Amino acid sequence: MEGRSLASFIDEASDGSLLRVEDDWGNGFVRLRVSEAQKRQAKQDIRCVEDAVIEMLRNARDAHARTVFLATARNADVRTIAMVDDGDGVPRDMSERIFESRVTSKLDTFSEDDWGVHGRGMALYSIRENALEARVVASVPGEGSAFRASFRIGDISERKDQSTLPELSGSVRLGWRLGTGPRNIARAAAEFALSCRSACTLYFGSPVEIAATLAAYGRRFARDAAEAGIAPEDAAPAKRLALCSDAAAFSQCAQGIGLDVSQRSAYRILQGEVSPLAPLLGILRERCARDDAPADRRDAPRDMRGLSIAPDDLDDFAAALKRAWRDLAAAYYLDPDVEPVVKVSRDEVRVAFPASKQL
Repeated sequence: MEGRSLASFIDEASDGSLLRVEDDWGNGFVRLRVSEAQKRQAKQDIRCVEDAVIEMLRNARDAHARTVFLATARNADVRTIAMVDDGDGVPRDMSERIFESRVTSKLDTFSEDDWGVHGRGMALYSIRENALEARVVASVPGEGSAFRASFRIGDISERKDQSTLPELSGSVRLGWRLGTGPRNIARAAAEFALSCRSACTLYFGSPVEIAATLAAYGRRFARDAAEAGIAPEDAAPAKRLALCSDAAAFSQCAQGIGLDVSQRSAYRILQGEVSPLAPLLGILRERCARDDAPADRRDAPRDMRGLSIAPDDLDDFAAALKRAWRDLAAAYYLDPDVEPVVKVSRDEVRVAFPASKQL
């Protein structure tokens, strides 16, 4: 039995039954060991990917997160969920232990919410029992954490329609409610965002969209961090991407907080080609307002005329922009001698400045 534990030998020799049973009274009646009962309960607690998403979000809320970023993607039969928050964080020596059963930070705050009892120390354990991987990928105590979990669809289910956003109806005066629709990940996220809107703000999207949103979110922090010489890996997970100035560093940093972002996508984000997301509830409210707009306004024909600006006027416009940029660049230690990129389309004029940071 060299290299094998006694427990594993007994488990194999008895088809696992001895280590699963505490008492055997015959006639098929047994008392399960606590570990076996917990494993079976975990299968009940997490019956689909949407259940896991809710448990991750509840954990962030209970860790006093005010802002939560949730990214989801599917590759073949594997669904990946990444979550970054600005909550209490996880101490390094607890990053594995929190996935064990009955481990909780809520000794005196056992509670019940819209999804049932919380505070038993079983949520993260249940997620890991049902996942290919579930881990803390980054954490700074007191400043937030990043979690990542992957599930094989087949071992655990998810709704087939994952592209449809739920409909929101109501008003500030009458209250908001979610309408009918598939009970997919977006629906689970929206239910949490609506129920917990007074406690935290939720952003929801693809890994690339969430990375762009995190970069914008951390921008207020970036200047002070740069002056203090804080490296991205030492900053709070939600603020790290704002400290990355090139695509390679951005992609690597995104991977470090659980987001799969290629260098090409990182370059697009840094060039301003991927817009930051609005909070999920804000997106749903905007859709609600648009759907409630008068029919004559909704159905008004679009102006199909093109927009054309003379080259001389574009040059004058770019020169004025460049002068305005110099003042901003001086205040934020950016390269003042950059050429603005002006793009004219049918219904908009878009301006972008390459934000090259000075050494």
